[in-house]
Amino acid sequence: METKETQFKGFKMNGFAMLFLHLVVLSAMIAGGFILFATWSITAAVVLTVVWLTMTAGYMQLEPNEARAMVFFGSYKGTFKETGFFWVNPFMDKKKLSLRARNLDVEPIKVNDKIGNPILIGLVLVWRLKDTYKAMFEIDAQTMAAAAATNAGTGNKNEIHVGSAVANRMNAFENFVKIQSDAALRQVAGQYAYDDNESAAGELTLRSGGEEINDQLEQKLNERLLMSGIEIVEARINYLAYAPEIAAVMLRRQQASAIITAREKIVEGAVSMVKMALQKLSEEQIVDLDEERKAAMVSNLLVVLCADESAQPVVNAGTLHH
Repeated sequence: METKETQFKGFKMNGFAMLFLHLVVLSAMIAGGFILFATWSITAAVVLTVVWLTMTAGYMQLEPNEARAMVFFGSYKGTFKETGFFWVNPFMDKKKLSLRARNLDVEPIKVNDKIGNPILIGLVLVWRLKDTYKAMFEIDAQTMAAAAATNAGTGNKNEIHVGSAVANRMNAFENFVKIQSDAALRQVAGQYAYDDNESAAGELTLRSGGEEINDQLEQKLNERLLMSGIEIVEARINYLAYAPEIAAVMLRRQQASAIITAREKIVEGAVSMVKMALQKLSEEQIVDLDEERKAAMVSNLLVVLCADESAQPVVNAGTLHH
């Protein structure tokens, strides 16, 4: 993924060292307040108060897998990723972002497969921010985050604390990922049939595709999210079923297919058993049967072995020829 993100190279200082200087300025302010009879002392106290308040805005702290996009009066100055407690230019706008992995469970959507059958398909994916510049400035995440804050009753920008601002920003990214994942899921699902009954022999299907389908889905998602600086770590189809309007018909078809397959196995086994019985009778010379009686025996054995219910035996009390 081509990145536009750069490392912040502006002035920074250890937050605890600056905190010590901050206390020194505070002490000077207090000392100036006790010397009120001197005009220059009042002026100095006012200046020191302004400096003290300005310095307060420069503090920031970062935890692992967090970042700050540094903007100075509209100009991007890089991304700050060092963990710890720091002080930077108080006029720098420090936009906080989370680089941690996040889950998204996309609700099943109705799409048409390659044959045209309506199916329900859903996916779960893991995503994270890879390029903070693209995430902040290539897509309109900030406007979406501000709109979310307004809807939540926190429309005043000055009243939005850092935690809610980050949450609204990340929710805006998640909404972008969700919409793009729906589009990618429709694109991939439309290229394959639901199962083998509707496709040519050996052709990849949604049910049998497994890892190959998931890899294609992950690739399509990364292509769509390239412009936003978001990376898909993993994407997996977690729900696949026929749409309700055709589910009953498809179930009956699957049942019929299963019955036919089972019957084939039963007949194959019955023929094998009849062949073995005739071979044993002949080898051990238990009874000598002509072709007509062999045919009758084969017919009776197949009826017994292939019947769904237990056969009712009929005992012949006559001779061999009556």
